[in-house]
Amino acid sequence: MARILSIDYGKKRTGIAVTDPLQIIAGGLVTVSTSTLFDFLRDYIDKEQVERIIIGEPKQADGRPSENMARIVQFVNRWRKAFPSIPIEFYDERFTSVLAHRAMIDGGLHKKKRQDKALVDEVSATIILQSYLESARRKQ
Repeated sequence: MARILSIDYGKKRTGIAVTDPLQIIAGGLVTVSTSTLFDFLRDYIDKEQVERIIIGEPKQADGRPSENMARIVQFVNRWRKAFPSIPIEFYDERFTSVLAHRAMIDGGLHKKKRQDKALVDEVSATIILQSYLESARRKQ
């Protein structure tokens, strides 16, 4: 089986998580500068088999798209044109940053480490991916 990769796309930084090859568990991979995201992903899929990409769909509490959505749509369209064989799909990411902070607190990370925005982005991508996996299992 191939991996599933998730993206917590941000204006400056993007958190990335990936499943194991059996698609059982999600784990944080890295946080990259958003300006280098496309190249990073291209290099990653040259080395690892990736079945699909899940990208966080940022919504406001009332369900309307956030201001970052326009940038995400541009990225998704570029990806689909360059790599049509690797589907990319949206997944609701509301409250993942809050959940990431909670997970970091529950995990015993010190305040200074919890303020590391790159780590928060990576944990958020992991939460998006784990939620996607659980949702897919429930549908089966």
